Amino acid sequence: MSRLEQQDWHTIAESLHDKGFSIVENILSAEECKQLISNYTTPDIYRKTISMERYRFGSGEYKYFKYPLSSLITAIRQTVYSHIAPVANKWMEVLQIDKTFPANHETLLQQCKAAGQDKPTILILKYGPGGFNTLHQDLYGDIFFPMQIVLFLNEPGEDYTGGEFVLTEQIPRAQSKATVLKPRRGDMLIFTTNFRPTKGSKGYYRVNMKHGVSEVTNGNRHTLGIIFHDALS
Repeated sequence: MSRLEQQDWHTIAESLHDKGFSIVENILSAEECKQLISNYTTPDIYRKTISMERYRFGSGEYKYFKYPLSSLITAIRQTVYSHIAPVANKWMEVLQIDKTFPANHETLLQQCKAAGQDKPTILILKYGPGGFNTLHQDLYGDIFFPMQIVLFLNEPGEDYTGGEFVLTEQIPRAQSKATVLKPRRGDMLIFTTNFRPTKGSKGYYRVNMKHGVSEVTNGNRHTLGIIFHDALS
């Protein structure tokens, strides 16, 4: 995907190392965002619908896509993975975790399948007024990749108000730190699924992270979530 290949992946990697997230602007066009939102009511492309209230995840709804995925989603998933797998492997190295992620995304999916994880984890989320998402981590099974993507399909301040993306860091022996982000329509946020390494005076240590969405006060907010590993169910 040319829009992704043209990005400054060195700077993106530095941001992931330093902060655990990176915002990459203008990855989707306005028309692509509109089409993804329009497809929300197309039942044949989804495998499961989740009401957040039912599971006490927050207030809103999301739908998991089923295979085969669209060419656009597949291209984003494969291209981004190939650029950030080296970052993930560096994290494993400095934290002395005995795990190596393959350079090719298809190989990761084969590893998931061998572990019984064969359900796609791509999802589209919809929040209306009062909608929110509690702080959480998206793991889905024993095989998981430590970063994921969210693509923002609506324009904040025009289509909705509130609904900020929230990241929290649980720093050892200290109070948690919160980061609030407001990416624009078409922007892509790459962020850690579970944890990231931070360098201290005695070497690297693990900082656990969670993410969520603050309350939407007006309008509708849609996002496309791309998780690289597959799920058990």
